[in-house]
Amino acid sequence: MWTPQFIETTRGSFEFFVRGEGEPICVTHLYSAYNEKGNAFANPFTEHYTVYLVNLRGAGNSVGSVNKDDLSMKESIKDLEAIRTALKFEKWAFAGHSTGGMLGLVYAIQAPDSLTKMVIGGAAASKEYMHHPGSIYCEKNLNNERIGEIIRTINNPTIPAEEKSPLSREWTEMSLYRPENYEQYFNKPNSGSTVPQRLDYYSYTELPNYDLTDQLSAISIPTTVYCGLHDAQCPRVFSVQIANAIPNAQLITFDESNHLPFTEEPEKFASMIARQVK
Repeated sequence: MWTPQFIETTRGSFEFFVRGEGEPICVTHLYSAYNEKGNAFANPFTEHYTVYLVNLRGAGNSVGSVNKDDLSMKESIKDLEAIRTALKFEKWAFAGHSTGGMLGLVYAIQAPDSLTKMVIGGAAASKEYMHHPGSIYCEKNLNNERIGEIIRTINNPTIPAEEKSPLSREWTEMSLYRPENYEQYFNKPNSGSTVPQRLDYYSYTELPNYDLTDQLSAISIPTTVYCGLHDAQCPRVFSVQIANAIPNAQLITFDESNHLPFTEEPEKFASMIARQVK
């Protein structure tokens, strides 16, 4: 299990969970809440880092939002910077998956002197992934209508959690290269539940104007970009775009993965982290 901690910052009190040894690395996701069970993405980093798995504003037991714009990526980076400062770290590394990776890009642009390195995956630098037919979020994708129903139901506060659980599984199965292996993949403790308020802000307020493509070349920290070859959320072409635009980036492709390489190809993912540390 991970060790829960709270820290008081200039921007409020934040909850996070700590595990591992080594240099500090911040791990978070734009709209997920974590607990003592940790997280499948964060776990492999604990072999080489002291991992700080952060609940952003409005997630878990962290401070809530005063106004809706507190949930933006830019404000979230200010919160992470307040946490880093309160922890007395001059710098730390950052790792994020999916919208966590998008948040990492904003972090590297907004506060480059605070990061030593970055690992991001399954991400995109603009809203264009929503229009790619290979993405389940595109209207042209065969799964788009169903994923819309699932997200609306999960975000409905009047629907009990036991009815949402199978829908979360269905969403995940759409993001697996071999969905028949679901039980095998998810037989260990894990956390990362969706925070509806944060997801809504991202989907309806931030995403329509999200575009970092012209700013990627300014990122100077060593960056590892990874992606599953069959990613059905943010197709691989968008990871290629990110890696090609960041001067010190390398791209790692997982040939037998969809959106979750750390779950689908865990040994290769662990090796990627080990190489990135050196």
